Amino acid sequence: MTKYRLPQFICQYSKINAMYCNKDLLLQLGRNVKAERIRKGYTQETFAEHLGVTREYVSRIERGQENMSILKILNIANKLETDINDILRF
Repeated sequence: MTKYRLPQFICQYSKINAMYCNKDLLLQLGRNVKAERIRKGYTQETFAEHLGVTREYVSRIERGQENMSILKILNIANKLETDINDILRF
């Protein structure tokens, strides 16, 4: 039986690298959420109250430390009154 090795992708910023690693995606998602939050004039605390979560949770999202479901991302976009494409812009 032949064993096949799957290619391993290295997380790097590269013009030709079409693959994203999880960390890069979460960091960019967090940056997008933070940019929209600031654009709307919310502090982390007021936005957290608006979402019904803690300020620490919002901070973890913005630092790319929370892997959220698409429904949670949609909820964030709705609370920010922005298009989900602005949140999912990579």
